[in-house]
Parts: sequence; C-alpha cells; structure tokens
Amino acid sequence: MVNFSILVSSSEVNGPGGLFDINATLPLVAIQFLLLMVILNIILYSPLLSVITERNEYILNNLAKASEILSEANKLTAQYEQELTSVRKEAQLEITNSQKIHKEILEIELNISQKYIDNLLDTITADLTDKKNIALNSLDNIVQSLCQKIETKLSI
Repeated sequence: MVNFSILVSSSEVNGPGGLFDINATLPLVAIQFLLLMVILNIILYSPLLSVITERNEYILNNLAKASEILSEANKLTAQYEQELTSVRKEAQLEITNSQKIHKEILEIELNISQKYIDNLLDTITADLTDKKNIALNSLDNIVQSLCQKIETKLSI
C-alpha cells in the first residue's frame, strides 16, 4: 500500500503532459482504435459470426429432423399399439371359441361314453339275470332230484 501511494505521488506532474493531457496523440489513438476495430471485424469477427450462424443452422436442421423422426415414431407406436390391442381381442375371442368348442366336444364324448356304459351295464345285467335263472333252474332240478332221492330213501 505504501508503494501505491508513492506511485500516485510520483505521477503527479505540474503543467502540461499530465494524466489527461489532450493533444495530437488523442486523435491518433482514436484513429488507431477505429482502424484496429475495422481490421479485427474483417479478419476475426466476420468468419467467427459466419461459423456461428452455420452452426446454428446445422443445429436447427438436426432438431427439425429429430422432431420429424420423433413424431413419426410416435405415430408408429400408436399404430402398433392399436394393432396389438386388436390382435389381443381377436386372440381372446379365439380362445373363448376354442374353449367352447372343446367343452361341446367333451360333452358329446361324455354322452357317448355314458350311453356305452349304460348299454354295457344293461347287457351285463341281462347276462347275469339269464345266468341266475339258469343257475336257479339247474338248482331247482338238483333240489328236486335230491328230494326224490331223499323220499326214495325214506320210503325204503
């Protein structure tokens, strides 16, 4: 801080040539500044601005393409979802129809089996009653012959 105060006190000049001395150098510095500004504008800023505008156009084009692709993807997604729901409904209808058909086939086969079993039971029952009648008749004959033998032995 002491050095700064020494610098300020030493820079004080009495008379012409001070800190804000306006003479012929001021217009020269202004002309140099304007000339430098024009040269920098031509050499540096114009190409830089053209590159920036080209980049902005490239980014905008890519964003437009991306939004088009995204909208197309959304349309395709909606279309495929609709197709998926319709296919699911058709599959569900097909499943219920096939279940109904299988149930009807099962009922028909069950009825046929039941009729076959009933017929089989009827034939077996008829056969058993015939055999029972035959056995009873033969047993009746045997009993009668035994009765006759017993009578003949008792009458002796």
